[in-house]
Amino acid sequence: MGGERAAAWRRELEAVHRRLRDAIGVARAAVDRGEDTGSAAQDLLLYCHGFCRALTGHHRSEDATLFPLLVAADPGLAPVVAQLKQDHSMLDHLIGALEKALERGGDAEELHRHLDGIEAVMETHFGYEERRIGAALDALDAGDLDRTDLFGPIA
Repeated sequence: MGGERAAAWRRELEAVHRRLRDAIGVARAAVDRGEDTGSAAQDLLLYCHGFCRALTGHHRSEDATLFPLLVAADPGLAPVVAQLKQDHSMLDHLIGALEKALERGGDAEELHRHLDGIEAVMETHFGYEERRIGAALDALDAGDLDRTDLFGPIA
């Protein structure tokens, strides 16, 4: 793998994070449109399902593929990776709560509260992740793996 490709992993991570930020914005807009039409839960089911799957798929790919590569290359990153995995677990819990609210037909205010919580943890997590593993991503040799292997289906 050439140096150009290796240095691109940080940019790939940042691009995935931008797409996930955009996706939560689309989910919020769906809640707002649904509030006006009385179909918040129905509209958001579609958008949230996609957002939730994208975020979960991103984290599962990191946990299963990216993080082991980073720790193998730099064992000193183990505590950082442990924190990132803990964040992933928290986000899974928050996503599960949002999905339950959708299933029972939660109103727009409740759905926004769930999205607020997810977004707050997501933003903190993304910033920490980009700061703490960015340099390691620049140096990463991922062999034959591609961006979806490392960052999930939204990559």
